Amino acid sequence: MNYNETLDYLYSQAPEYQRIGHAAYKEGLDNSLALDEIFGHPHKKFKNIHVGGTNGKGSVSNLLAAILQMSGYRVGLYTSPHLIDFRERIRVNGEMINKEYVIEFVEKYRDKFEPVMASFFELTMEMAFLYFAEKKVDVAIIEVGLGGRLDSTNIIFPDLSIITNIGLDHMNYLGNTLTKIAAEKAGIIKKYTPVIIGEIGNSDVAQVFIDKAKSVEAPIVFSEVYMSDFVADRLRDKIFYKSANFDNITGQLSGPAQEYNARTVLTAVDILLELGYNIPKDAVYKGFEKVTEITGLMGRWQLLKTEPKIFCDIAHNSHGIKYVIERLLSEEFKRLHIVFGMANDKDTESVLRLLPKNANYYFTKASVQRALDETKLADMAGEFGLQGYICPTVSEAVIKAIKNADKEDIIFIGGSSFIVADALPMFI
Repeated sequence: MNYNETLDYLYSQAPEYQRIGHAAYKEGLDNSLALDEIFGHPHKKFKNIHVGGTNGKGSVSNLLAAILQMSGYRVGLYTSPHLIDFRERIRVNGEMINKEYVIEFVEKYRDKFEPVMASFFELTMEMAFLYFAEKKVDVAIIEVGLGGRLDSTNIIFPDLSIITNIGLDHMNYLGNTLTKIAAEKAGIIKKYTPVIIGEIGNSDVAQVFIDKAKSVEAPIVFSEVYMSDFVADRLRDKIFYKSANFDNITGQLSGPAQEYNARTVLTAVDILLELGYNIPKDAVYKGFEKVTEITGLMGRWQLLKTEPKIFCDIAHNSHGIKYVIERLLSEEFKRLHIVFGMANDKDTESVLRLLPKNANYYFTKASVQRALDETKLADMAGEFGLQGYICPTVSEAVIKAIKNADKEDIIFIGGSSFIVADALPMFI
């Protein structure tokens, strides 16, 4: 098989939750543990840092990977979903896993892993662990896929666990209240292992984490309390951060809520130093300033074009969209154009009620099974006073928005990582 045929095999043999939703979701750790046994527990051959939470996991994971790489570590980075190429999920020092390795993994091990009937995520996670072990990484940043307690990644034994925040998402799997979701996310807290909570949220959510940490004797740090002197100043398309140990860190990621992610990462740097990691100050500055070049991160308030300005962001739930809209409305523009689509298993109404009414909308559908029908989305949006065009594909929506926009306008592309994934190849 060539690379594309191998990916087709993986998608058909082990359907991907990101593409088709519930039918591909497999709850529990049995498959992950079985695969790990087959491959000889490769995750035990390097240090791990585990990153969970509702939003910001990807940004925090990439920032930490960039900082550790600039500190001289050989760093593995496992994230999801990918936007353009599957190989984005598995990187070593910013370089994507090579196509030949993906092909060889399937050809060499399919007889062993097929009987397990693993999900796409379970199988590709084990591919990442094996790749990291063979590449002799010093440390791997492992992003949780969905939830925490029963997520495939929860077989690792990290040096540090991080939970960025708690919002309402994946409620059909994790529960319909913040405390229920927090309990699932808290499942990555391990015995004696320090855990950082990026955003407290509310006292009930905080108590969930406190109780879980206490039950396994894990030191717990709330970033908002620990780094109370943290300051974030926005200036044009940059954010500058200050804390007790750092002055004027330039944040390349200037999107919504990045100040929360930055505070979480700086807290993690302090804890990792206490754990014996060697992280020079200049590595922190470089990691923040050049994260996209170092790790290849995309889709976080990414500027795709300047005249008119075109931004994209993968925020896909009310917790994340709220910050995106605040950021969008802080920009100067004559007219606002929004290319918008969602997955069919999200709380669409809670997102639609956050969107600005004085914008031209281009309701569309991404090229995955989970995508919400564009006509249905437009009908729902109309109930919230949102009006616009109906476009069957993302490319049609983007082209129409560009045609309608003046140089002084802004076009925003988002609502789902799948919408961004379909749009990015038009600009890159």
